[in-house]
Amino acid sequence: MNDATVVGTPLVAAPERTQARTINKAQWIMGALLVLALLLAPFVLSDFRLSLLARFLCYAILALGLDLIWGYTGILSLGHGVYFGLGAYCMAMHLKLEATKGQMPDFMAWSGVDKMPWFWQPFRFAWFAIPAAIIVPTVLAAILGYCTFRSRIKGVFFSILSQALSIVVVTLFVGQQGYTGGTNGMTNYKTLFGYDLNSISTQHFFYWFTALALVGVYLLSRWLVAGRLGKILIAIRDGENRVRYTGYDPVMYKVFIYALSASLAGLAGILFVLQVGLITPTEMDIVHSIKMVLWVALGGRATLTGAVLGAVLVNAAENALSENYPAIWSFLMGGLFLVSVLFLPQGLMGWFNTLPATIRAKRAKKSEPRGWTSHASRNPGSQHDAAAARDTTDAAENPVY
Repeated sequence: MNDATVVGTPLVAAPERTQARTINKAQWIMGALLVLALLLAPFVLSDFRLSLLARFLCYAILALGLDLIWGYTGILSLGHGVYFGLGAYCMAMHLKLEATKGQMPDFMAWSGVDKMPWFWQPFRFAWFAIPAAIIVPTVLAAILGYCTFRSRIKGVFFSILSQALSIVVVTLFVGQQGYTGGTNGMTNYKTLFGYDLNSISTQHFFYWFTALALVGVYLLSRWLVAGRLGKILIAIRDGENRVRYTGYDPVMYKVFIYALSASLAGLAGILFVLQVGLITPTEMDIVHSIKMVLWVALGGRATLTGAVLGAVLVNAAENALSENYPAIWSFLMGGLFLVSVLFLPQGLMGWFNTLPATIRAKRAKKSEPRGWTSHASRNPGSQHDAAAARDTTDAAENPVY
């Protein structure tokens, strides 16, 4: 019997278990340091840079939801900006009414509207507007998801359908200028619960709240994918028909995770409006929705940390390039995307997850005498191959979230 196996099951050596625990501990320490850095950012960054970082963190919350449906479940949504925009508009409607003390907003008068429409009336109250900013995207996603997934629409067909949803919603919001502000969107907010939105202390509070919300969403997402639900979602992504044959109903799982992703997008929209002070239909169009997919792709699919890093780094790079190279920044961003796709097909975190196994494999290859054929190459079932297989399995089954 091979020393490395017992009844065909590979044994994990004690040093490897210790190393895994050490890596996991190091991940938590690194995560705690990053959270601490985020909380201390208002004391280091200027107000302008802090507002940019706050916007990037809002996008990171949205990217986590997108990673849940695309990275873990295999649902590619190219219209996820719709749910982000709906949440933002619900919050903006309340802020506009609070700024006008419940009276009809100015853009309605400019557009010839004589009376504030009935569906604006409930948004006078924060207790209605804030939950609605999450419930409206969630309900829309649940209805759309149930109708499409029950009909077994998936893959590129669902992606096209999500694009069509984006076109319809953007066209509706632009066309109904008297009710939505049209292409100009909604802006000029003043207070929330009586607090001045433009004051430094209020903006710092919203930033800290956004940072803590991001941490909470990340921990929730990690808890979901690490449990039984996460295994089922991955199984649906890799073989939906096999999941159905084993007795599970993939439709309900896909509807749940799709609706949850939409609710996270709505939450991100709320925080976005509070800190940016503006929402327009461009946040819901196809171009912006495709950018959201690129954040997750460049950060690394099915690695929650990758979704956060992708959203922050891509937007930071876009902002830096547009400031320093205003004439050619879009070409530079396109080149960056091409390089990333060609040389990092699994994203930053996908590359980082496989890096330890790659380094160990190169070291093992260099340690072999030149011209010598190892026992592992002659015997595929050798202990050396078992160790290499364990390295690869560890990288695949224990990613850096």
